[in-house]
Amino acid sequence: MTNSATANSGNFLDWDFLTPQPTQDSELLKQLGFIPGLKEILMLRQVHALEHATVWVLSETEGTQVDNESLGGLSTDQGFYLYGNVNVVEVQRAVKTALSRLKAGEWNLAVHPRCGTNLSVSMVLTAGFSLGAYLLLPRNLVAQLIGLGVAATTAAQLAPDLGMHAQKYLTTSIPFNLEVREIGSGSDFWGRKANFVRVRWQET
Repeated sequence: MTNSATANSGNFLDWDFLTPQPTQDSELLKQLGFIPGLKEILMLRQVHALEHATVWVLSETEGTQVDNESLGGLSTDQGFYLYGNVNVVEVQRAVKTALSRLKAGEWNLAVHPRCGTNLSVSMVLTAGFSLGAYLLLPRNLVAQLIGLGVAATTAAQLAPDLGMHAQKYLTTSIPFNLEVREIGSGSDFWGRKANFVRVRWQET
């Protein structure tokens, strides 16, 4: 994968707008910083990517990515909660490794198949296709049931790929601006035990 630092040749027509750039969020904040909550949104996207990458690093077995279903996370604009049977030392090592690898160009670590984004995309697709079937098909029970079945099946087929794309381009961003402040064990909003990785924004 090409590192974003070397991706720009200077020609506007050659510029890859979808390739993460180290200064993209900093520049966006300079241009549109007057928008309330923009910095928090940008930070949340970067934290979300770091959360996913940390889960991947903790799940790796001999260099192979596996989906460890006992691990999970919840991102905020201040950092993220990490759930699972891991101690603080393991989390510290994983976060450091994840951040380094993301910045080095391993952008695939920013997306995860069990992310809530995928579920949201699936729900939106199912609702949209079901509504479309209801409006377009005859108003008899058999036609409506067939339409609902086709809508649900189509949504289930499309959702995984569209969910991963939504993560990649909408709900995550490479954490070029994040600096880890502290990592400790504690409880989340609901009192569940978790490790919390606190971060802060730094200009690139």
